[in-house]
This record gives sequence, structure tokens and C-alpha cells, in this order.
Amino acid sequence: MATRSIPSDIEIARNTQLRPITEIAAKLGIPEDALENYGKYKAKVSLEKIKDIPTNKNAKLILVTAINPTPAGEGKTTVSVGLCDALNLVGKKACLCLREPSLGPCFGVKGGAAGGGFAQIAPMEDINLHFTGDFHAITAAHNLLAAMVDNSLHQGNPLRLDSRKIVWGRTLDVNERALRSIVLGLGGTANSVPRESFFIITAASEIMAIFCLSDGLFDLRERLGKIVVGYNMDGKPVSAMDIKARGAMTVLLKEAINPNLVQTLEGSPAFVHGGPFANIAHGCNSVAATKTALKFADYIVTEAGFGADLGAEKFFDVKCRKAGLAPNAAVVVATVRALKCHGGVAKADLGAPDVDAVLRGAANLERHVQNVKKYGVPVVVALNKFEGDSPEEIQAIEQVCEKLGVKCACATHWSDGGKGAVGLAQQVIDTIEENPQNTFKPLYDDSLSIKEKIETVAREIYHAGSVSYSKQAERQLAELVAEGCDALPVCIAKTQYSFSADPKLLGAPEGFELNVRELRWSAGAGFVVVMTGEIIAAPGLPKVPAAEFIDVNENGDTVGLF
Repeated sequence: MATRSIPSDIEIARNTQLRPITEIAAKLGIPEDALENYGKYKAKVSLEKIKDIPTNKNAKLILVTAINPTPAGEGKTTVSVGLCDALNLVGKKACLCLREPSLGPCFGVKGGAAGGGFAQIAPMEDINLHFTGDFHAITAAHNLLAAMVDNSLHQGNPLRLDSRKIVWGRTLDVNERALRSIVLGLGGTANSVPRESFFIITAASEIMAIFCLSDGLFDLRERLGKIVVGYNMDGKPVSAMDIKARGAMTVLLKEAINPNLVQTLEGSPAFVHGGPFANIAHGCNSVAATKTALKFADYIVTEAGFGADLGAEKFFDVKCRKAGLAPNAAVVVATVRALKCHGGVAKADLGAPDVDAVLRGAANLERHVQNVKKYGVPVVVALNKFEGDSPEEIQAIEQVCEKLGVKCACATHWSDGGKGAVGLAQQVIDTIEENPQNTFKPLYDDSLSIKEKIETVAREIYHAGSVSYSKQAERQLAELVAEGCDALPVCIAKTQYSFSADPKLLGAPEGFELNVRELRWSAGAGFVVVMTGEIIAAPGLPKVPAAEFIDVNENGDTVGLF
């Protein structure tokens, strides 16, 4: 393939003439009076104004997921954008549902989450930075509750809170390791009760999870009230309702809960709303946005974070279970380069053709495809093509997919936009039409115990040989059972780089031990968070953070963003 000079993502975005957001809404049939415009190219869609519009019974929901991420990159978001654009190109009424980017990765190591090349959502700079303020509203609501907890302690502690057992910390949408463990209330009695506490990143906040699992404002309000902030002197849970913070938190979020509507560079409608991480949270965009898309489009392309062992598992076992969704197909994204990484090739050597390494790494792809099939969801493999991929390497992956009984399509959407994913779109359409009966089913039943659910995911999705529990986790498990939490699904926090909890264990490892070190009750979100390995809820910046290269030039334009 001849080498083409392609501008940077930000140059491509700035050189694209966007359509007024009213035109994008009109494509879907969204009433103009349901739009709350944020300038010319962004709008929120009022859930109240569209509540009586029924769901499109013929709508098809497509999940885009991927193999375990590697330094070589997989391009799950670009595939989602390219697929949606391609579906519209072939005459389908399609829209996109993605998560909002967090400022943490944007200024850290990963960068933004608006796609890339000619497969982007726009306005890219707005989406990657402050957007419509949803993250800030969630951060404010979380910290308001924290402030009211400490105020209750300070004002005579009427709820008899045990200051040693307060489980609600504070949040910030920045990678900041120095705030992982903190001490509050120093400086005398005027500054409240001294105690240990912590920070987490906003994307890991239970309020983010609640926000993304709520149907609307009053469901959100109900869930916020259930948040457990700590325990009293008798060991009983104390909630946000007990603190009397529910109403004020809801007010802070009442505009944010309305889904955000933007567009791709080719003018496909895109709902971008909510942003939980998939390695420490459930990794899916909001239920409100997905259900809004299901009212107006025929094909809805959504994405769940990181590999299918994290994002897809939680999409199926948490989001779909909670929201009553039944996906019609899943796309598993892979690249030749990433499979070579899983096959043991160093990043510096990825440019050299190596069919044997591709085949070794394909074990990771095979595992993910087989896992998704366990949910009764038909699968298509999207091979995100890079310049330099050899025909022999591509053929090897196609043969792997043939043996697995799944369709495989090369896609060049990054350089060619929607037309580069038309083959993928047709494979997805054909797969859905060949499987008219929706056979989706979550991996485990609600009736299983918490421990049985953890071990089912560990065995069936990760291929762990055993699960061990720290003393702290065993104690917390007993407490959760005593509180009647056995019916809740589990949200396992785990490294994204491996099926195991060891980020260095690539490919498709089997028989390893998965260690559970901590359990957390997210009563408002309605699941139990299971912390494994060394995963943390407050990421740190890398040695050379992306923030070092971001600035404004003499014209006031952002530079160094992407």
C-alpha cells in the first residue's frame, strides 16, 4: 500500500465543515423542541420531551469490543465511528452511542477518546475537554455528599457515624496519585474530625455508575439516595438519604442526565454521554443515551471499554441486565500489530512481517470471540488495518476467524472514513439477518451468590484456575451477604492488559489464581465492585504526561492535544 500523508487528528477535525446540530437531530427525527443547544454543534436531548416516543421495535443494537489492549493500539472507538458512518453510507438509519472522555487519560498517557483520522466524533476539542460539563457536575455531586458527611460528623454526629468506617471519599477528574490516601480535619476542632480518607478519579465514582445506569431524572434521584457513605457505631449502613444530600445532588445533575448529541465527521448522529472506566467501573455509556438512540435509529453502534473481558462482560452482565437490553451482534476489534504483541513481539519490532507471531497472538482473539458467543450474541471480527500489514498476516487472521465460524472484515476507516468500513458494515448486517432470533442471555443468574458470580466470571471469561480472597475481602463478603446483597451482579476491577490480574501475562493464559483483595458495595448503582490484583481507582500520571505538550498558540488555538 502506498504511504499517504495524513494530517493530525486535530487538523482533520478543524478542516471538516460540521453540520448544525439541528440538522443532525432532524436526521433521526428528534423534535427540535427537545433540543437544548450548547452552541451550534452540540445539544442535549430533553428526556422529558421525548418520554412518550416509543422504542423502535426493529432497532438493532451492536456492541463494539476488542482484544486486550496493547501498546500497538486496537482502535475500538475509530471502528465504532467508521462502522456507524458505513451503515449510513449503505442506506441504514444508524447512530452512535459512546462514552465521554475523562480528563485523566487526556492529560496522562492514553489521550482522548473521540476517535482518530477520518473516523472521529466532533467537535473533537470540546468533547475531549469540558464538553457540556457532565463530568464536572458528577464531580460536584460526589464532593457535595462528601462535604455533607464530614459536616454531619462536625455538627455533633447525629447519625452516630463511625469515622473509621466512612467509605465515601472525594473525587477529581485528574490522574493524581498523591491524593490516593489522605488525612482530613487537621488544624483544630474548627476543621471537623480528623480521619483518614481518599480520592478516586471521577470516572470511577459510584455517581458516574449511577448516572450511566439511570433511565432518567427520578430513577437517578432514587439511586443517589441509596449510596452507602459509611457505617454507624452499630455497624449499620448510613446512606446519602440519611445524610439528606439526595435532593441537592439530583439538582446538580438534572441537566447533565439529558444525553448529549454530536456528530461524526461525516454527519452521522452520535450520542456521547457518561464515561465510567471499564477496568475499575462498568465501562459503558449511559442507559439514557442508549434508550434514546433506540427510539430514533434502526442500527445503534455502541462501545464498551478495553477488551471484551472487561467492557463487554460488564455491558452484558451489568448494563444489559439492569436496563433490559438485548444486543443483536458484537464486533471484536483486532489489529495485526496488537496480535503480534500478544504473540511476544516487542513494540519496536512490530513493523516486520511475522505470521507465526500473529498466530500465537490470535489465541487472545479466539478467547474473546468464544467468550462473547457464551452470551448468545453473534460475532463479527473487525481487522483494523494498518499500513505495513502483510497480506500473509491478514490471511492468517482470516483463517483463524473461519475456523471459529465468524465473519471477518478488514477496515480502513481511519484513513478512508466510512467508505473504508463498508465491508465491515455489510458483514454486520448479514450476521444480524442470519440470526433473526435474539438469543442473548447474561452469563450468570441473579440467584447465584456473590462468590459464585465472581468465580463464574473468573472461570468462564478469564479462564482462571482458582479464586483466592484476602482476609479483608472475606470479611467484606460476609458483611455484604448479611446486608442481602447476594442478588446483585458483580463489577470486577482488573487490569485491562491481560485476562488475568497480572498485566504482563499476555495472550490467553489459563489456570492462574485470581486474587480478590477488596469488595465494595455500590448500593445506588446496584452492583458489588470486586477489586483484584493491583488495580487502583486513582490513576497517576506517567513520567512524561501528555499535559506537557498541550498549550495554546498565538492565535489562541489549542496545540498538542492530538
